[in-house]
Amino acid sequence: GDGRGCSLAISSGRFFCEGGGGVAKDAREAPQCYRRVAAEQGRAAAQCSLALACKNGHGVGKDEREAVRWFRKSAEEGSAVARSNLGVCSAQSHREAAGHGDAEALYNLNTSYDIGCGFRNDHENAAHWYRTAAEQGYACTQFNLGACYQNRRAVSKDDERAVQWYRKAAQQGDADAQCNLGLCYENGSGVGKDEKEAVQWYRKSAEQESAAASSNLGWCYEQGHGLGKDAWQAVRWYRLAAELGNARAQCNLAVCYEQGRGVDKDEEQAVLWYRVAAEQGDTNAQFNIGMCYNNGSGVGRDESLAVEWYRKAAEQGNEYAQFNLGRCLKNGLGVGKDEGQAVQWYRKAAERGNADAQRDLGWCYRDGSGVAEDEQLAVQWYRKAAEQGDAMAQNNLGMLYEEGRGVAKDEQR
Repeated sequence: GDGRGCSLAISSGRFFCEGGGGVAKDAREAPQCYRRVAAEQGRAAAQCSLALACKNGHGVGKDEREAVRWFRKSAEEGSAVARSNLGVCSAQSHREAAGHGDAEALYNLNTSYDIGCGFRNDHENAAHWYRTAAEQGYACTQFNLGACYQNRRAVSKDDERAVQWYRKAAQQGDADAQCNLGLCYENGSGVGKDEKEAVQWYRKSAEQESAAASSNLGWCYEQGHGLGKDAWQAVRWYRLAAELGNARAQCNLAVCYEQGRGVDKDEEQAVLWYRVAAEQGDTNAQFNIGMCYNNGSGVGRDESLAVEWYRKAAEQGNEYAQFNLGRCLKNGLGVGKDEGQAVQWYRKAAERGNADAQRDLGWCYRDGSGVAEDEQLAVQWYRKAAEQGDAMAQNNLGMLYEEGRGVAKDEQR
């Protein structure tokens, strides 16, 4: 992913809440101790711990205002940890804490700029603060700075620099950076293409339960990228990623169930996983579950539900769903017949290079179905499909040449 969350790693309740040092563990008594020490001695660490207790409701009633008050007192005593936490509560305090060089506060500050939280959305300032914290060795911001370079956010696109920062974070164990570094190796982006190296980084990330890396590792096993093909291992990693909520893996796992690859064929399980992915907005899953309803595969046949799922995917730009939706509209399958709408969806898919849609759009222009008859445009769309190897388009194009319709007569062609 491009962005990510990184929670603050801050100790709380050291004395009583850890139950160490021969003192009985007592969450209720700990805040009282912190309060006494903080009030009587003005100790920054105790004030900060009390603030955390108030913020999280540990041993006392949750009270964010009281938490801010104690964070501020602790920050005034010089606690960088308190300044960083106060930064979470107040956007302006991000800047104050960052000014003291606290890396976690720098991360919070640049994230605030990046997403427009507390400040106007400002990718340029975000990139500045990412770099400042990244140079201190903070893995979260090293990852995000890499993403800035890769995705051209406030800096010129520079895939090689993206790889450099991903590597720094990955070597510190950052799972997201490991995954993105693997992707760079797989695609040859900013580094020489090396599928074996990609697999190594995917595996490191996947072993930390990265859903994206687990999905990518499953794909490598399925396709034989960087290692031998192994359908069973592909299913194993897809399942791990699917259970972590990765929509792409859920869809790929469904395909494995539908086709019986690496797992016993089970069309009902396929539909189950297609549905989970489709409800997350995965367009391939939406198209595939539409096909299941159309064909009665793993679910009762229902053309109207097929159309619903085709439409969801089509509206997100899935060319196969756009073509199928166009065909349903043209023929009145699961929806009222509407040849004009059919042409619109054929055109969307055809412009994305879908040969079936190019061929059928050629038919529409040839016959004046849903659009004004135009044999020259029919020839153009038939030719596009024919050049992709569509046999029916090649045949129809040949007939138009033979008859001299929309093109100069040429019986030899």
